[in-house]
Amino acid sequence: MNANSTITSHLTSLRITSVRVLDQDEAHDFYCGRLGFEVRDDVDLGFMRWLTIALPGQVAPQLLLELPGGPHQDPETAAQVRDLLTKGALGAIFLSSDDVRATFEQLSGGGVEITQELVEQSYGTDFAIRDPFGNHVRIAQLPDPTE
Repeated sequence: MNANSTITSHLTSLRITSVRVLDQDEAHDFYCGRLGFEVRDDVDLGFMRWLTIALPGQVAPQLLLELPGGPHQDPETAAQVRDLLTKGALGAIFLSSDDVRATFEQLSGGGVEITQELVEQSYGTDFAIRDPFGNHVRIAQLPDPTE
C-alpha cells in the first residue's frame, strides 16, 4: 500500500446493490412473484424509478432493480449495458435456500429458466437460473455449520 492511500474503518454493511433489468414491472413480477422478494421502496423520482426489494424479514441488503441509463449513463453507454445484460455478462446474484431441492422443484415447475440442474458442490448443493433479462442467479443450500 502506498503512503497516499487511506482505508476507512467506518463502513458497517452493504445496504443496496443494483441489478440491471430491462423492465421494472417484469423484474418485480419475477423477483417478488417467483423468488419471494418483497418491495422495500417504489418511488418515482422523476428522472428514474427507485425500486428496491429484499428478502422477507431483511432490511438489507436490498436489490435496486435499475434500468440501464438513468442519471449516470449516457444513451450510448446505456445501449451497451442493455446489450451486455441480455448476453448475461453483468455478473450474478447468489442466494441461499434452507431447502434447495424444494426451491428447485418450485422454480423448475413454474417455468423459470434453469441453466444448471441441482449439483453437489464443495460448498453445498446449488443450481442456477436466469432472470427474464439475462442475469444469472445461483441458489445454494450451504451445509449446517453446527453439524
